[in-house]
Amino acid sequence: MDTDTLMAQRRAKDEFFRNDPRSPLPEAARATFTGLRYFPPDPAYVFRVPVEPVDVEPVTIGTTDGQERVYHKVGEIALPVDGTEVRLAVYSTGHPGLFLPFRDATSGKETYGAGRYLDLEPDDDGTVVVDFNLAYNPFCAYDEAYSCALPPYDNWLDVPIRAGELTPS
Repeated sequence: MDTDTLMAQRRAKDEFFRNDPRSPLPEAARATFTGLRYFPPDPAYVFRVPVEPVDVEPVTIGTTDGQERVYHKVGEIALPVDGTEVRLAVYSTGHPGLFLPFRDATSGKETYGAGRYLDLEPDDDGTVVVDFNLAYNPFCAYDEAYSCALPPYDNWLDVPIRAGELTPS
């Protein structure tokens, strides 16, 4: 995604958070909301990689409120981050596309401690574009009333992903 499109998407998300009745921000916080915080766009965090299929298996994933959800691990991706190859599991949630929850070395410091998410759209050739500039915080980062999936340990990275949303202010 080019920088202009990314920045327009970020402005639209700020507008949603500020004005939409479905915003995860509590009503009282919307009046003083000045926008989400992000790392600067960085093309080094954009990858086109194949999804390596796996035998589909149900995986029970914990949530921020102590509940559990079942997703289906449908593949793995490998990509180089700062010279280190990382492997991540991708999941089906029953909705179109693939779900990639992850934690990295910035989690709990620069980014939301419980992790961030990416939504991936598989291409016909079996590849996906993994653009960490689109990494976003789950709604529970803004309001504890939401229950959010916690990234499975397999998706905890030792490397920093300095792209996407920062910790909410």
